[in-house]
Amino acid sequence: MTATWMVLLYGDEEFWRSAPQEVQDRIMEEHSAYAAACAERGYKIVGGEELAFSSSAITARRVGGRSVTVTDGPFSETAEYLGGYYVVETDDPRGLAQLTGELLLTDGGGAELRPVVQHP
Repeated sequence: MTATWMVLLYGDEEFWRSAPQEVQDRIMEEHSAYAAACAERGYKIVGGEELAFSSSAITARRVGGRSVTVTDGPFSETAEYLGGYYVVETDDPRGLAQLTGELLLTDGGGAELRPVVQHP
């Protein structure tokens, strides 16, 4: 059964920030190859984008049941930050995870795949 999966890509922002242009270009080529491999395997990418650095994030938290606190910056301090995402339709999530892992090996990052909950 085909389901929609969110593929969250995590990596080291400092690596990306300091990588020479030729390294960034190679990584972007790998993303193009990933998209082609998805299509070859019948995985349909229906969305996805690179995200700005986490320093541009705004975090909202509910405090005390009603009060909302809005702060600048990411939700938590971590070595890996969410750098981008794909939204993929597939009936083979394990195959998609394997393919995604192959993409990330050169980037030193990680990925989390979660099914998207469909609401009427």
